[in-house]
Amino acid sequence: MSHAVPERLGRHPGWPARTGGLRTAAGVVALRPVRLRDATTWSAIRIRDEQHLARWEPTAPGSWAQRHSAAEWPARWMLLRSAARRGAALPFAITVDDRLAGQVMIGNVVREPLLSAYVGYWCDATVTGRGVTTAAVALAVDHCFDAVGLHRIEATVRPENVGSLRVLAKLGFRHEGLFRRYLDVDGDWRDHLCFALTVEDVPAGGMVAALVRHGLAHPVDHEA
Repeated sequence: MSHAVPERLGRHPGWPARTGGLRTAAGVVALRPVRLRDATTWSAIRIRDEQHLARWEPTAPGSWAQRHSAAEWPARWMLLRSAARRGAALPFAITVDDRLAGQVMIGNVVREPLLSAYVGYWCDATVTGRGVTTAAVALAVDHCFDAVGLHRIEATVRPENVGSLRVLAKLGFRHEGLFRRYLDVDGDWRDHLCFALTVEDVPAGGMVAALVRHGLAHPVDHEA
C-alpha cells in the first residue's frame, strides 16, 4: 500500500474519486463525490426516511424537515467540498443504478503518522437489507487502504443499531470497546461501540473481492 504524501499541500491522495460498480440484489452499487445537484433527491429521501434515520443521527436544532429541505443542501455540500479539498474527508454519494441512494462519509482523515479516518454511512430505506450499504462501505474501505493510503478506519455505532452492526460484521470490523455517552444522538448522550479495521486485517484482494468470494455481491459484468 502506498503512503505517499499528497503532491499539493492540504490535499490527500485519492480524491476526487469514483469507484467501480458492485452488483447487489438492489442493483449496481457505486460511489462518487456528492454533487450540488443532489439537493432534490437527497431531500426527498431524507424527509421520507425520517423514522428510519433520525434515531441514529446527531441532535441538531430545527425540525427534521427544516434540516433536510433542498434549500439546506447547498450549505452542507459546500462544507463537504471544503473538507475534501483540505484533505480532511472523502464525502461519497452511494448510487444504485446511477441513482442517489445514500452517503458514505470518510471523515477526520489524519495523515502521518496515524494515517487514520472514521467511516459513517446512511442508506435509502427502500434498498436496505439488499446489500447496498455493505457493498458501499467495502468500496470505500478498499479505496481508503489503496489510493488514499490510510492504515486504520474506525466506525462507532449505537448498540441498538442492529443493521449497522450487521454491516460491520460482514466486513470483518474488529470490536474494540465501548464509548460511554459518546455522542449527542436523537436528543440524548448515547453509548457507542467502537469498531476498527487496519490494512493488515483486509483479506487478500480487498474487501470487495471478499464479498464476491462469499457470494454477497458480484462484479458488474456478472450474469446470473
